[in-house]
Amino acid sequence: MDVSVAVWGATIALVVGLLLFDFFFHVRKAHIPTLREASIWSALYVGIAIVFGIAVWVFGGHDMGTEYFAGYVTEKALSVDNLFVFLIIMASFKVPRADQQKVLLFGIVFSLFARTGFILLGAALINSFAWVFYIFGAILLITAGNLLKPEGEDAHSADNFIIRLARRLFHTTDHYDGDKLFTVENGKRVMTPMLLVMVAIGGTDLLFALDSIPAIFGLTQNVFIVFTATVFSLLGLRQLYFLIDGLLDRLIYLSYGLAAILGFIGVKLILHALHENNVPFINDGEHVPVVEVSTQLSLGVIIGVLVVTVIISLRSQRGKAQNAINAAKHHAEEYLDIETDETYREEIYGRLVQELEVIRALPPKHRLWVRSMDDVVELVERAVSEHHERVAVGAERPVSLTPRPDLDGHGPLGPKP
Repeated sequence: MDVSVAVWGATIALVVGLLLFDFFFHVRKAHIPTLREASIWSALYVGIAIVFGIAVWVFGGHDMGTEYFAGYVTEKALSVDNLFVFLIIMASFKVPRADQQKVLLFGIVFSLFARTGFILLGAALINSFAWVFYIFGAILLITAGNLLKPEGEDAHSADNFIIRLARRLFHTTDHYDGDKLFTVENGKRVMTPMLLVMVAIGGTDLLFALDSIPAIFGLTQNVFIVFTATVFSLLGLRQLYFLIDGLLDRLIYLSYGLAAILGFIGVKLILHALHENNVPFINDGEHVPVVEVSTQLSLGVIIGVLVVTVIISLRSQRGKAQNAINAAKHHAEEYLDIETDETYREEIYGRLVQELEVIRALPPKHRLWVRSMDDVVELVERAVSEHHERVAVGAERPVSLTPRPDLDGHGPLGPKP
């Protein structure tokens, strides 16, 4: 189906309107979204994407509808994986929780521009050179292999070349000034970490686009479907971040599921390239009779892999341990950073204690794995030690009624297995 200029215009106007609404009514005033707020708006954006997909199905036909939903689900899954990296970057820059919305919205807008450029470039290449399918297929297979490699947080550290260059060439400060990109320090105009974190987010978005766009072109070559599925998968990503923030660490097998999906689409692309082959040194430039994977089968495989991956992750004791230790680390860092608000400190310490109790209740092999993280253990022990010192001060500070997490004398994380 050929998409008219009017439909393109209406679609782009809808996207721009949603972004402007998101900024002026949610992001402009810094605040921490409640779980209820994040849930409502996440559901709304997913609902808009589904309604749009139904409209595509009705007016564009069964094939276009299936292609849209296959592309949307794939891009949404990749977007959720991207949230892990955003979380690492913002944690390394210690972005205030209330200001994280603006950073995320910037990342989404930058992604829209970057991926639109990649989509137009990819469409032009595909229309001119059929062998591009081989390149796209190889990119996805390589990406799938990389997802299977173990990596730590340093793999996505915010201290990359661009950030180091910016710190060297421009005056920067380590302190935030609300959500301002520049501030005045010692009479000089300097960049705040807010601008640097946006540069880091923008740089990683470019890398994400390199495997995201080939993935969706492996499902459809309709530029309108590629564009809309990509855009609607990104809209609502900010709300989703705050909704599943605590759940992200539980999805420990998501990278394996995404590797399977990208590998599957990579093979599908190469099979399609063989079918459309015009490369002289492959079968003398003639097409190769191979089986082509239908979009319906692709959609079934994508949804099936994601469902299995999520279920296994949520039922995993390793996932529970990962979630608990990351939450404990987060609460310990937050507790140590707070200087004045005693009530909030007590609240954070209470959450830390709860996570430590979860860790101590884990099976021995998982407790051993947790205790092997020396940096996390040291951070938690510092927070517990400082809390006890503050309580010991006496009348100068309120006495905590929070129970000690180390009553057995073996430290905050319990006895070694």
